[in-house]
Amino acid sequence: QVQLVESGGGSVQVGGSLRLSCAASIRLFSNYPMGWFRQAPGKEREFVATISTSGIATFYTNSVKGRFTISRDNVKNTVILQMNSLKPEDTAVYYCAAGGLGSSARDISSFESWGQGTQVTVSS
Repeated sequence: QVQLVESGGGSVQVGGSLRLSCAASIRLFSNYPMGWFRQAPGKEREFVATISTSGIATFYTNSVKGRFTISRDNVKNTVILQMNSLKPEDTAVYYCAAGGLGSSARDISSFESWGQGTQVTVSS
């Protein structure tokens, strides 16, 4: 049973920062790649960032590279998305996700467990 609870969303002005946190209730958390996805109004959900089980390997969509950082704590069972230099196009509901047990963080299709989402709004 996988339970993911996001927090840390909110409203911020252009150029500001937000830190999203995901608390995971997963047995053997360290065996799951984790990630963040987002869905803007009228658009499909898209990949933002993923992180390998060890936390060594990270992957980002091009539009957030250099601005967002994903990290994980395998003791506290948490995943963090630090978002800096936010832009209006980052406005979306952000979802924490868990990949398949033992799968690669590169395999976006393996991410099938989702949190309820947290709203991020960036205004100019």
